[in-house]
Amino acid sequence: MSSLHLNAELLRNMSIIAEDDNLLRRATRYLRKLVAEKQGDPTLLTEEEFLARIDKAEKEIADGKGITFTNLKDMNVWLNSL
Repeated sequence: MSSLHLNAELLRNMSIIAEDDNLLRRATRYLRKLVAEKQGDPTLLTEEEFLARIDKAEKEIADGKGITFTNLKDMNVWLNSL
């Protein structure tokens, strides 16, 4: 299928979706994901990757590898050093 045909099909489908707010929201979220993938967004994670990061962080905290701060100034100094 040529780009011209694909564009026509996309616009035809979008005109149908545009009448339903719920479908339009879902399509918008999906399109954002596609654009992020195309642009190589390093923050885009699958649900499994996201949950694996949380599990890893919780294990590090349990192992005493977490970072704690006693005041806001120390936390800001650390954040600014990143």
